[in-house]
Amino acid sequence: MKIEVWSDFVCPFCYIGKRRMEFALEDFPHKEKVSVQYKSYELDPNADKNPGMNMHELLAKKFGMPIEKAKNMNEDVGKQAAEVGLTYNFDDMKSTNTFDAHRVAQYATKHGKGKELTERLLYAYFTESKLISGHETLIELAKEVGLNPEEVGNLLQLNKYANKVRDDEDQARQIGVQGVPFFVFNEKYAVSGAQPTEVFKEVLEKVWEEENKEPTIQSLNPKNSDTTYCTDEGCK
Repeated sequence: MKIEVWSDFVCPFCYIGKRRMEFALEDFPHKEKVSVQYKSYELDPNADKNPGMNMHELLAKKFGMPIEKAKNMNEDVGKQAAEVGLTYNFDDMKSTNTFDAHRVAQYATKHGKGKELTERLLYAYFTESKLISGHETLIELAKEVGLNPEEVGNLLQLNKYANKVRDDEDQARQIGVQGVPFFVFNEKYAVSGAQPTEVFKEVLEKVWEEENKEPTIQSLNPKNSDTTYCTDEGCK
């Protein structure tokens, strides 16, 4: 079974949805036969690398609300994150552009470390309050998951893997992705949003059952039709 996940590293529900899906996979009896691939998606391709505002101020500005209301909203999201074992430090988060992070993630996927770097980037942003657009930060995080720091530095300087990011984003548009997280199972079933773990369990079971069910043959003969056929006892 293949699961493709479109997400962004600064999307709070992407991290929550990722963890809920992982909890569902932990209890799935065929988890060793499931492959998960993370795909690039930018919530705001035009985001500044250093907007000069904290997360509460950015949210308040975006939706035209008081700072206190923005803080309350972020606090509610933080509580949902805590329910799946995540720690969100909204006070210190550094909102930024994620294009370079996605480029490094594409490189990581090519070298078999896509899942590891995705987790590391999410943790770095939401829990450690790192600036994940910074090249030094990206090189260090990539090194931590076993990637070549010199190659990562080179790709960042030369804008490599930009086309891979754009390909994922083009594919997202083609299949109608309007927000993330967005999960596609076997290129057929879609789950949008950070659904509860039970929903992911149900989808895993449904997709597995369909993928492995025995083929059946259904008769297309019209009802009450006179059928002529032959057996070893003769023809009718």
